[in-house]
Amino acid sequence: MDFSTHSTKLIIILLIVLLISACSSQDQNTPTVEQPDTPLAAKPAYGGHLTDASIGDASNLIPMIAGDSSSHEVAGQLYLALLKYDRNLNLAGQLAESWEISDDQLSITFKLRDHIKWTDGLPFTSADCAFTLALIQNPLTQSAYQSDYAKVARFETPDALTFRVFYSEPYSPALSSWSTLSILPKHVFKNEDIMNTRLSRQPKATLGPYRLTDWQPQQSITLLANRNYYDGDVWIDKRITRIIPDLATQFLELSAGSIDSMGLTPIQYQRLFDTKPALKKNYNRYKYLKFVYTYLGFNLTRKPFDDIRVRQALAFAIDRQELVDGVLLGLGETIAAPYKPGTYWVNEQLKPRTYNVNKAKELLASAGWKDSDGDGILDKDGKPFKFTILTNNGNKQRADSATIIQQRLKDVGIKVAVRLVEWSAFIENFINKRNFEVVLLGWQMTPEPDQYSIWHSSQTGARQFNFLSYNNPEVDKALVAATRTFDNEKRKKYYDIVQQNIYNDVPIIFLYAPYSLPVMHKRIHGIEPAPAGIAHNSEKWFVPLKMQTHQTGITP
Repeated sequence: MDFSTHSTKLIIILLIVLLISACSSQDQNTPTVEQPDTPLAAKPAYGGHLTDASIGDASNLIPMIAGDSSSHEVAGQLYLALLKYDRNLNLAGQLAESWEISDDQLSITFKLRDHIKWTDGLPFTSADCAFTLALIQNPLTQSAYQSDYAKVARFETPDALTFRVFYSEPYSPALSSWSTLSILPKHVFKNEDIMNTRLSRQPKATLGPYRLTDWQPQQSITLLANRNYYDGDVWIDKRITRIIPDLATQFLELSAGSIDSMGLTPIQYQRLFDTKPALKKNYNRYKYLKFVYTYLGFNLTRKPFDDIRVRQALAFAIDRQELVDGVLLGLGETIAAPYKPGTYWVNEQLKPRTYNVNKAKELLASAGWKDSDGDGILDKDGKPFKFTILTNNGNKQRADSATIIQQRLKDVGIKVAVRLVEWSAFIENFINKRNFEVVLLGWQMTPEPDQYSIWHSSQTGARQFNFLSYNNPEVDKALVAATRTFDNEKRKKYYDIVQQNIYNDVPIIFLYAPYSLPVMHKRIHGIEPAPAGIAHNSEKWFVPLKMQTHQTGITP
């Protein structure tokens, strides 16, 4: 599961006069593209559409309630925040034109952009900001992001274009948190139960570059351009996301010209793509290490995973490099910490545990797990050591990783079943209800290093992100201390402590950070790759007029 603390967007292509090899040794933060030819410059034009594929349907289009990336990919086109991260991963204004932080670091004053309107024609004002803040602070609102705004003691709206917030104490993630909170229209939501409203699937007024026009559950989501978008022209008329849970099926649809974009698997990227001349002619492949990692997570309230020796044993029993080589075909990196490899916040002292079957067996034996009946499966108190790894259907990397882990754990005497579940059911029936033993999922990270909502022991409630029930007082203390200083060196020391404790406790086994391997049809123009990826200006994409006759897929 890719949980997101910011809305995610489509992966797109680079259409500029540069030829960059996808296998070059460029900085891993910069997208690279394999581009066999160079498109001619073209003028933007209204019209055309873009069809992409997603392995999972959205679950909720109210951003503060949604916790999964499939939902945020759609909601991020409908609702906006006061701030955003720009192409270079710096905070920039979105709904806010400017902001000012007080000298004592206890208040932020946002000046809002004028003349922004919701799609129903009513103006966006500071009242919407105040309403949204009060809503997420409401104890009845079950939001994984609630803790980000707990230290806001009060707020003011001196006029329609000024919104001021006051903090009870210095809070270093304060400014970045306003790139997370998508503003909702007060006049639409004021009488709604945020946890039980049709607006989660049928939004009435939005202000993003697109608006929802059709949602066929488990089939497709269709967005139409918002012609009154505050930030200029939105050229592509229609964006369609087709729900195709199987990546092999997605690739068949791509090969048939039925979709414009998808994320390739390593084998599709490395081998299958090159076998299809039409794909090479009409599509571009990309490769970059994004802010995502894959992990094996334990429900710490379930036995035997409440025993640290068992968790440590499993960490030694899994060969992470085997996963990178066998599942990712080398297109990824093993990891030992919950930050993107190569970034400032990583505790470089931590290294992935070395694959060591003997060490794993020793730890399991010390925890009382022995093969007393000679059947090859460890047992304790008359019960065999067996459990189920739960992951989402359609993600071949995760399914293949689970299968390899299943075999490696068999080698140490543990019987593992692998269960694949449809995405939205996985979220609602298993994650939100804590109904699992072990999950194989992914976390989508942001440039902001604060991970309070994921690791702090207070964040284990309904729909909150600490669904593993991790509890370590030293981690809690360091997470809080890190939010009380604006000195990055001091913050890093606290986050190093957090990472060291998580590494020792093994609430999860960090597996790898995979490369993103998107592909996009070449008729989509206006793309500007950057350290933020290739989706930061997605509302500015366009299809040249002469190419709009070939709406999707392969051209002659």
